[in-house]
Amino acid sequence: MTVPLSVLDLAPISAGSDAVTALRNTVDLAQHAEQWGYRRYWVAEHHYVAVASSSPAVLIGQIAAATNTIRVGAAAVQLGHTTAIAVVESFATLDAFHPGRIDLGVGRSGQRRTEAIREKPRAPRPPREWHEVDGVVVPTPFDVSALMRNPRLRATMATLQQPEALAPDFGDQVADIVALLDGTFQVGGFEAHATPGEGTALWPWVFGSSRGQSARVAGAQGLPFVAAYHIAPATAFEAIEAYRKAFQPSKALAEPYVVVSADVLAADDHATARQLAGSFGHWVHSVRAAGGAEPYPDPDTVPPLTDEQRELVKDRIATQFVGDADEVAQRLSDLQRVTGADELVITSVAYRHEDRLRSHELVAKAWTGS
Repeated sequence: MTVPLSVLDLAPISAGSDAVTALRNTVDLAQHAEQWGYRRYWVAEHHYVAVASSSPAVLIGQIAAATNTIRVGAAAVQLGHTTAIAVVESFATLDAFHPGRIDLGVGRSGQRRTEAIREKPRAPRPPREWHEVDGVVVPTPFDVSALMRNPRLRATMATLQQPEALAPDFGDQVADIVALLDGTFQVGGFEAHATPGEGTALWPWVFGSSRGQSARVAGAQGLPFVAAYHIAPATAFEAIEAYRKAFQPSKALAEPYVVVSADVLAADDHATARQLAGSFGHWVHSVRAAGGAEPYPDPDTVPPLTDEQRELVKDRIATQFVGDADEVAQRLSDLQRVTGADELVITSVAYRHEDRLRSHELVAKAWTGS
């Protein structure tokens, strides 16, 4: 029996298109994902880039209203840009309208960006040979701290917080969310109750990409953990190990629950899939070199990557699962086997919406054998 398969959607904007179209495509894909048997539909949170998922709670409400059974969640709310009470109240409101279908994913992106901007530059990582773990590629780590010090990113991220504001500790914020949900929250020695919020079946899902604080917090507080292999393939394995090592049973979970993400693109044959994925590297390069994703380019018109560009994105290209449905399903199966994941989540970006739909349909049918 295969583990459940879910979808992560960034609501990408293709070159020549717009945010309105991207959002409508997201709802359409969610409706199809429900028909094809996906367990959950996660939406990301990004700002000042050419993806339309900047307000996950609002988007989740639209998706949940347009579907019937699929669970819908945030992947993930950036806690560095908000407060625990705001997160609990907004997601509990969603849960009131769609009981039992809302998942609250939280991430440390806001805190990490603030810390990286204030840090002194680090020495470059020493080169390391790429290797595989039972068929799953583990590349050399990409220096995320260098990306977060990008001047454009520094300028735009500064607007997401009040001037001179300091993001609270991520672990404290997650603990506050749990306390608000289970009715034990106190401030200044006084009880404080979230309405709506308290008494719901919501629990935080912690998203992370390294063995740092996110993995440790998720484990110590007994919460499910989503390891972002699709973002940081070099460190996702370490994150899972750190999470399991730190895990303590809680009201939410008796045992660790690990979800692993992967970039995929499937088509009816291998050659077509490769052609459709031809602009993926250019898109990732725009994220890493320019500090924010540009509109997703047309694979029919992009020039080949230069050697310098390819060097910057080679880890993401090597770990994107591209091919026909059986090829992609096999690589997902390898990833699940190596990580021991309880669930997988796929993210698939293509220039044309119909190609993205077809990719998800093919993967779902291959995964379930239907």
